[in-house]
Amino acid sequence: MRTNGPYEIRLKGHLDSRWAGWFDALTITNENDGTTLIQGSVVDQAALYGLLQKIRDMGLPLVSVTQVEPDQPDVPTADPR
Repeated sequence: MRTNGPYEIRLKGHLDSRWAGWFDALTITNENDGTTLIQGSVVDQAALYGLLQKIRDMGLPLVSVTQVEPDQPDVPTADPR
């Protein structure tokens, strides 16, 4: 199982901008549906668990944790003739 790489973590509720320092280089976006999306790369499994502990300590319900696959380059398809 690959543990490093980009993740999207969704929380129920909106985070105030004052929490941005807790999440270093991650991007925090308050969505229109009332959730917060935290996105970015996580170095390893220990860092992911540390991030999840911070979220737990904030008291916002965790909605989802998704590992995002890197974009695949467009591969031209053969033209069947």
